[in-house]
Amino acid sequence: MSLSVTPRSADRYRDQGTAPSAGFLSLPSRQATLLGAVTRRTLLASALLAASTVLVYLGRSGYRDTAHPGQPLSILASIYYATVTLSTTGYGDIVPVSDNARLVNTVLITPMRVIFLIILVGTTLEVLTERTRYNLRIARWRMRVAGQVVVVGYGSKGRAVIRTLHESGVRKQAIVVIDIQPEAVAEANLAGMVAVVGDGTRSEVLRQAQIERARQVVIAVNRDDTAVLITLTARKLSPSATISAAVREHENRDLVLESGADHVVMTSDAAGQMLAISTVRPAAAKVIADLLGHGGSLDLVVRPAGETEVGDPARAAAGTVIAVLRGREVLASDDPQAARLEPGDQLIVVSARARPASPSQS
Repeated sequence: MSLSVTPRSADRYRDQGTAPSAGFLSLPSRQATLLGAVTRRTLLASALLAASTVLVYLGRSGYRDTAHPGQPLSILASIYYATVTLSTTGYGDIVPVSDNARLVNTVLITPMRVIFLIILVGTTLEVLTERTRYNLRIARWRMRVAGQVVVVGYGSKGRAVIRTLHESGVRKQAIVVIDIQPEAVAEANLAGMVAVVGDGTRSEVLRQAQIERARQVVIAVNRDDTAVLITLTARKLSPSATISAAVREHENRDLVLESGADHVVMTSDAAGQMLAISTVRPAAAKVIADLLGHGGSLDLVVRPAGETEVGDPARAAAGTVIAVLRGREVLASDDPQAARLEPGDQLIVVSARARPASPSQS
């Protein structure tokens, strides 16, 4: 079943008179759009009216029309009778007089009248209760959410982050997107993720994403100054979350770290280094591109050093170990300090990339 937004995220906050910077939570929905529901009900009601008209016209000789005494019902009169009967108006100018006509009215047209009324009332109730149902879904989500990953920015970087998280086993239901563009939020909803329309630098927007309960926060916006402000606000609201941020300029790296980020990726430097490596060491660049690329065959796995591996060289550990993470220090596997693994060491291992989960599992 394909996902749809009901109603569209861009319309929800406009209907409430809410500025996009103030934040508005938007949930993915598997329900049909309101317009689609009304259209289906209208078609069903029209089908009932057509069926009732056919039944009346087939038994037209069993009806008496005061406007045309002694004549069988015409097609127009049959439509008129079916309409006023199903809508319970019943002017009484056309009445069934034969036994067959009365039997058809009792057995078929009366149940159709009941169904017709249910369709009309159901459509009205759906229009009136859609907002209530949606608010209940939001309240239920806020009560249950915990340990989610909040991704601020749903541009090219944000999409790449979410794709990699999903390939690494993070369910889309555990990801919350924040973006100031309603169209981006609608797209995130269509992909099956909860999203917030709003400015990520504002506390109330981050609170809409329940950032206090978040396990990780990823900041993937296009401006470094915006990344700094979001990092400051996110760290204040969620002291325990792991915050990763992307910046364009090297000079802003320390500023983002001082603002509370745990990890900072410099996008411009990374692109420049990849270009240089592809020029000087093409084979190495191919391996790195495979590790970073969507659908590549290689992946990086982080695991703790086993009890039986402590004391041995990193190269002797199971798997292809390329680095050792000891505290905040990264050691190459052939580094003399990695000649003896210590308790608490984390091993960075190259492995085959796991196949992505099927749509039914995501």
